Parts: sequence; C-alpha cells; structure tokens
Amino acid sequence: MSTTDTALLTTPLNALHIELGARMVPFAGYSMPVQYPAGLMAEHHHTRNAAGLFDVSHMGQLRLVGPDAAAAFETLMPVDVIDLPVGKQRYGLLLTDEGTIIDDLMFFNKGNNEIFVIVNGACKVGDIAHIQAKIGSRCQVIPLPDYALLALQGPQAVAALARLAPGVDKLVFMTGGNFTVDTGTQKIDVFLTRSGYTGEDGFEISVHKDHADALARALLAQPEVKPIGLGARNSLRLEAGLCLYGNDIDTTTTPVEASLLWAMQKVRRAGGAREGGFPGATKIGASLADSTGTTAPKGTKKRVGLIALERIPVRDHTELQDGAGNKIGEVTSGLLGPTIDKPVAMGYVDAAWAAVGSKVVAIVRGKPVPMEVSAMPFVPTRYYRG
Repeated sequence: MSTTDTALLTTPLNALHIELGARMVPFAGYSMPVQYPAGLMAEHHHTRNAAGLFDVSHMGQLRLVGPDAAAAFETLMPVDVIDLPVGKQRYGLLLTDEGTIIDDLMFFNKGNNEIFVIVNGACKVGDIAHIQAKIGSRCQVIPLPDYALLALQGPQAVAALARLAPGVDKLVFMTGGNFTVDTGTQKIDVFLTRSGYTGEDGFEISVHKDHADALARALLAQPEVKPIGLGARNSLRLEAGLCLYGNDIDTTTTPVEASLLWAMQKVRRAGGAREGGFPGATKIGASLADSTGTTAPKGTKKRVGLIALERIPVRDHTELQDGAGNKIGEVTSGLLGPTIDKPVAMGYVDAAWAAVGSKVVAIVRGKPVPMEVSAMPFVPTRYYRG
C-alpha cells in the first residue's frame, strides 16, 4: 500500500523513512517501515551487535495525574502500581471482567502524583477510552498525541546516546527520567527510559513531534546507529520470548495461560496486602490455584516456546499435534531466528504438553515438522542492571 494512502496515519518520521528508502506497510492504522534497503537479517544482526533506531510512534502515550492516580490505575491491573518507586517503570496488563488481556503496557512513576503510560498502537484508542471510563473520575487521563516515540536498542545504544545526552549511562534497566539531547544545532527535551522490546540494552525516548525528526537524524549520525524496521523488531522480540499483542496474547487469554505470572506481584495475589480488586480477580485466582496443582484442569492451555527440530520455519496459526495426530495447540508467532539460526516459535499447547522438552508436531503445508518445547528467551537478554 502506498505511503500516501489517506486511510493510513503517518508518524513524524515518515519523510525520513522515505528518504532512507524504507519499504512501508500498513501497521496498526499507520504507514510504517517494515525494513530498509539493508534488509531484515542485516538489521536484526546490527541491533544485536551495535545499535538500531526504531520508530514506534504508533504506540499510545498518556499521563495519569492526581493524588489518586496510582491507586486508581491499580484497580485495572493485577500488578503493584502503588508501591512502584519514583523513577522506575513496570510492565502491566489491562484485564477484562473475565480476566482476559485487553492489552499489555508499560507504566512509569514520574513522581508528583503522575504516572506515564505507554500502550500498544493497535489498542490505544480502546485502551485510553477504557482507562478514562474506569478511572477518569479519580484522576486526569491525558493522552499525548503530539508526542513521538523512538527506541534505540542494542549493546552500543548507551555509547551513542550518552554523547548527546550525558548521564543516560547512569540509568539501569526499567529506570528513566527527563533529559536534554544536544544535537549540535539544538537542544531537545525528552523523557526516556532504559528499556525496550528486543531483549537488548537500550532506551525508549518520548519526544514532541516537532523535534522527532531532528532527534532521529542526530541519533542516526552516530557511527553505531542504523535505522531498523518492524520486521527485525518482530524477530528480535520473538527471540527474546516477548509477547506481541494480537498474536500471543489477546482477550481470549489470561495471564495464567500466557505464562505472565511474573507480572503479578505478591502484594496483589492471594494472601497479599492488596490481593484482588482488579477485573477478573476471582477467575484468575481460581485458575492460578488450579495451575499449581499436580493435574491441570482439562482444557487448560499454556503459552510455551518451541524450537523446530528441522530447518523449516513454522509460522503463525500453524496447528500443533501430539504424536498420534490429535490437535493440542497452535503457533501464535514463528520464524527463523536470525541469532539462534533455528526456527523458533511460541504458541499455546494443552497444559499436559507444556513441560520443557515435550515433543510436539507442527503441521506445515500438510507436512509434519517435529518441534520441542523450549525455555524462553531463545537468546539470552542483555538488559543493563548495573
């Protein structure tokens, strides 16, 4: 589809993408770069070895402001919002009343009764409406449509960014703050966190749309940095074992089924000081209790990592079977992992087949492809923790 298609939105970096020769595709209602002339494989490896710059401005950004903002936001998610220290970020899950996942998100305690939130691009309109409807009477819900979001990812990201924004090297994973980026011709105020969705060290940078192009060009002028498209972002996050909303989690999956219990702090679980009190709490509590038993209830599914034992990529929506030909699940994301150099996937299987080492069969164009349930991430993460 053409980048000039009026049905699609564009980000503040659209002109830069076209100048750099990006192949643009529709994504989450936007025209977005899927890859640049170097290609997906080169972009993937460059991010693993140096630093890649991603335009993720399709994501939704918003502020929750007021003395009750943290407590109000905590009523929407099974995570600890109230106790999150100032200057730190956490992963969260918006839930339906049935305990299934509306969206996953990141939130940051900026202090002064303010929570900064980033939600997925394809879900942002619904997410913001949901948050406004549920807690808008308890705090201000302020969308930030005039802000772009850039992600600088890779082991050399910190060296590149620190030249322009001294002090960012002092941050550790899931911390952040306000910084000034000196491009040499202008100084740009940004809010950034040391985080990302590639499994690598890196930063996500929120900047006013009027300064996004100048910021991106200043970062691309650094010798370590090259532009990276959505294709490599997908392969990087899959190797890191990270979910893609709409593929690996959605309103048909619960945090228990999605193996996201690590995102539910003890204070919100049964016996915790603030247990329950979020949508679907009773159902999630029951399924959590069942999942700790010796025998999972019939029909229980689990998200797992999978590695193909033959060099055949196994794509989304591929059926998974046991050795007798019975359907036991489905692949939700899959490709040839450029770093691991093996076909990797994640998907859902009946709980009886979820143990690491279990052998299953994927049906690829009618051909059985043996796969093995694997621990995730497939490639070790390299977040900077100090």
